[in-house]
Amino acid sequence: MISFFEDVTIGETLELGSYTFNKDEIIRFAEKYDPQPFHLSEEEASKTHFGRLCASGWHTASIFMKLFVAKMRELQEQAGKSDTPIAKIGPSPGFQDLKWIRPVYPGDTLRYTRIVTGKTESRSRPEWGLIHSDMLAHNQDGTLVFSFKATVFVERKP
Repeated sequence: MISFFEDVTIGETLELGSYTFNKDEIIRFAEKYDPQPFHLSEEEASKTHFGRLCASGWHTASIFMKLFVAKMRELQEQAGKSDTPIAKIGPSPGFQDLKWIRPVYPGDTLRYTRIVTGKTESRSRPEWGLIHSDMLAHNQDGTLVFSFKATVFVERKP
């Protein structure tokens, strides 16, 4: 369910899903969007501080967005089947503190989550509130590899 601002609780965790990165897609993404040597070939990557091919941080961020949108659609569909009123999600005024903490290698599976860290009533848009969250990705070993702080407008109860 997509909760109204008033119903969101700090500490609430939403599992967005998992994704396994493979060599071919890492290279394809890098060729189009981030053509640095350590994203393009094992040979070139072996000459860098990473030591081997790794995914672009922008690739890990793109997968976050893919999974986040899919989860929001899934929650909307579930709510629609039960005739539960759902809140509109508005735009995001931005994010902060984007970190690529550890490299993501071919074969790594990342588990993405959202944890609500705060709420702010909007003074300029009283029909909306701001939800603040930590967006995280952990690899198959449980190691945090990617994070950022997000803010999004969420509809308040009518």
